[in-house]
Amino acid sequence: MNKKNKPKENLAPGRLGWGTRFAYGCGDTACNVVFGMISTLLTLFYTDYVGVSAATVGLVMLLSRMFDGVSDAIMGVIVEKTDTKWGKSRPWLLWMCVPFAISAVLLFAVPNSTATVQFAYMFVTYNFCNTVCYTAINLPYSSLSAMMTRISSERDMLSVVRMGLSPFGRILAVTCTMPVVKLFGNDQAAWIKTMALWASIALILLLVCFFKCRETVVIEAKKKQSKVPARKALKALVTNQYFWAVVILWTMQNGIYCVTGTILPYYCKYIFHNDTWMYSTLYLTETLIIVGVTFMSPLLLRRFGKRNMSLAGACLAFIGHLIFFINPQNFGFMVFSCVIRGIGLAPLNSIVFGFLGDVVEFGQWKTHIRQESLIFAGSSVGMKLGAGLTSAIITSLLSAAGYLSSTAGSMVQPDSAIHMIINIYKFGPMVVWVAVIITLFLYKLDKMYPNIMEELTERESRGEL
Repeated sequence: MNKKNKPKENLAPGRLGWGTRFAYGCGDTACNVVFGMISTLLTLFYTDYVGVSAATVGLVMLLSRMFDGVSDAIMGVIVEKTDTKWGKSRPWLLWMCVPFAISAVLLFAVPNSTATVQFAYMFVTYNFCNTVCYTAINLPYSSLSAMMTRISSERDMLSVVRMGLSPFGRILAVTCTMPVVKLFGNDQAAWIKTMALWASIALILLLVCFFKCRETVVIEAKKKQSKVPARKALKALVTNQYFWAVVILWTMQNGIYCVTGTILPYYCKYIFHNDTWMYSTLYLTETLIIVGVTFMSPLLLRRFGKRNMSLAGACLAFIGHLIFFINPQNFGFMVFSCVIRGIGLAPLNSIVFGFLGDVVEFGQWKTHIRQESLIFAGSSVGMKLGAGLTSAIITSLLSAAGYLSSTAGSMVQPDSAIHMIINIYKFGPMVVWVAVIITLFLYKLDKMYPNIMEELTERESRGEL
């Protein structure tokens, strides 16, 4: 065959090339540009650049949680009913990428007005961005992986590449934001300009993901299945024990990002008295370690499996954080904490969406109902709860400790607020790691999966789910 006419990739059915994996990963990089800002620096922007009280910020985020779960459920149903030439999940990347970018910029255009007007604006724009636009992008994007291939190892690699690339979105959102904001003038207008830059990059990455990824999973037995009543579908979802296990894991994964990401800017500002290079250095160090270990995880994955690899990482992170307790006000110990946490979090971080893909197959095996979108939608509730509720709890604790908000950015905080910042950073991660370790210890699906797929293949050959 002439080399010019030779296909670029000669892959077996269900196998994915590196170009496809990379394009899929770009989608989460884009999502994390915005979600990284929401789960970390947005709270600091509200309190120290707009002058909104920590209690008000916490109330906005707490009330918004009531809408998040509903939006995920609705979006899961909408995706299931979507039927276009591009598939079910993929078209939403195209339809929502522009509204998503615009909504991110609107977050930072809080008007200089009364407290009531500011509260209303924050509530509306936060929910427009997070509850509506982010849900309509991230949920279809996540479920797309289960529609691209049924090979567990391929879904694992999609998860690895996705989670290996996603931190680069957070690097933009977290590590680079403060220096760029200060370059643009270190005021509210500077935040708007910075977010407009990040949102433009996110828009381009989402389009790359849309054009390069394809939905190829076609199950004839599902086409023949009659419409599943809502009550029956919900019962199948809530009785899937591994669905709940992954909900906990995804919630805790995002919880640790939110605890460390939200409180770390305050820690650097008020304990180390340097919120520029120290904060950027700590966040960049941890992020790059997560990226490096994430791309190494396939070697561990082949040898130990998803569950054992993630469990070992969680135990390491737990032990490493205990060492941080020796001197929590020393920058060297803080660096050590970030390094160990990055190494320990990376295995679970790299493979969490591989867990979700396996849950889809387990649910079909157990209930004879296949629910890609609903499973990812339900799990997304945990992801948002992990970030939103954690942010609300943190801001409530800061407010209770007497934290003082100011647009001047140089407020001297009372000792009670300083101690609260330290204690949140010390004890918050401990709660997360204990929950992860217990959940993974009880997780047994890895061992069952080969037999489950063998039985599903045999059932589908008979035209059954």
